[in-house]
Amino acid sequence: MFFTQYYLDCLSQASYMIADERTGQAVVVDPRRDVGEYLDDAEARGFTVVGVINTHFHADFVAGHLELAARTGAWIGYGWRAETEYPIRKLADGDRIVLGDIVLEIMETPGHTPESISVLVRERADDPVPYGVLTGDALFIGDVGRPDLLASVGVSAEELGGMLHDSVQRKLMGLPDDVRVFPAHGAGSACGRNLSAEKQSTIGEQRATNYACAPMSRAEFVGLVTAGQAAAPGYFSYDADLNRRDRDLYDPAASAPRPLAVADFLSRRAGGAVVVDARGPQEFGAGYLRGAVNVPLDGRFAEQAGTVLDPGWELLVIAPDGREEEVVTRLARIGFDRVAGYLAESDDVLAGLPHDVTPASRLTAARLRAALREAGAPLVIDVRTCGERAGGAIDGSWHIPLGELPHRLAEIPADRPLVLHCAGGHRSSVAASLLRHHGFTDVSDILGGYTAWALTGDDTPHS
Repeated sequence: MFFTQYYLDCLSQASYMIADERTGQAVVVDPRRDVGEYLDDAEARGFTVVGVINTHFHADFVAGHLELAARTGAWIGYGWRAETEYPIRKLADGDRIVLGDIVLEIMETPGHTPESISVLVRERADDPVPYGVLTGDALFIGDVGRPDLLASVGVSAEELGGMLHDSVQRKLMGLPDDVRVFPAHGAGSACGRNLSAEKQSTIGEQRATNYACAPMSRAEFVGLVTAGQAAAPGYFSYDADLNRRDRDLYDPAASAPRPLAVADFLSRRAGGAVVVDARGPQEFGAGYLRGAVNVPLDGRFAEQAGTVLDPGWELLVIAPDGREEEVVTRLARIGFDRVAGYLAESDDVLAGLPHDVTPASRLTAARLRAALREAGAPLVIDVRTCGERAGGAIDGSWHIPLGELPHRLAEIPADRPLVLHCAGGHRSSVAASLLRHHGFTDVSDILGGYTAWALTGDDTPHS
């Protein structure tokens, strides 16, 4: 058996290829949209990709099932409840996909979404203990998939939570302890709450350590898995819907970023295109093009871009040196395809636009403490998650997590100085730039975030 995991750190996303080396038949599970790595591996080993399985309608990325099917002629498989605009092979509980000696067996594991499935992998058809199980977003290492995402329109979180209880507690925990667990996501993913950084586990380990795998009633389980979930990034519903559709195929060559001269770049911006500046907070803060939204590339770029940008916007890119293609590829992975081009030689160009480039206001924690004692004290907005805020907060601050910020702009006073903070200064730069983009004029963020604040002394009350 050939079995490999492909892990994409920026989306905390895992996909898999399983092949029978005797027959050369391979199946890819939960592929991302840029499918070159799977095709290169298959070609190098003489494999033919005969099938593509999505464990569910993914919400955090655009899956590569259409691209792989177009390149290989493979069938596309989903759980039998799935409805799509393109032909699919509907997979039901107990269905077997025979690749030779290697057999894949379908387990229906709804709960994260109604159509969710897991895939049991057997090295031989009659093995009493399967090699492993690909659990999709039903079971993670240390957690389970959240049942409240908009991927399942018309089904409540409580209904899905009940399904998930049965899937995890009865079906997956009914497997032998030695079965390896291979989830679709790891630490950092917004598809769950407390995911481990480990890339694989076993049923036995999860039975012993995962809070959601401990025996409990359905009501208790539903209460646990629905409470305290952070706001889903804004693009999740868009991607979940896109994964159902017969959309345009992604072509890396056709999507290659195009350099734009400064006059063309500025003209497009004047026409309504939005500038996404992928430089780090320090470089952005030193001088940015007015109206630009800062989404640093060295971080959870795609997820944060999908949170603060709109897929319908035409985008213009300012990238760290030589990384324009990376920006465009990572945007394409979440279906943000309307990139008009990037600013060529951006450092030199920005230096030559003194009337259109301005530094961002970034305060030290000490300066903020002083400002909170003065007349006309700023309003502090905390953009961390609920879990982070539970560990400590600036007294009197408002809590608007970054994932909620684009939809709560109307709540924020435009006639008062604003200071935003996160844990360390990365997300606050994103959030502050978004407010400036939407017309807020007196906006700062805290260098070093709450970590720096906590190190400088006791909280100062303010209103």
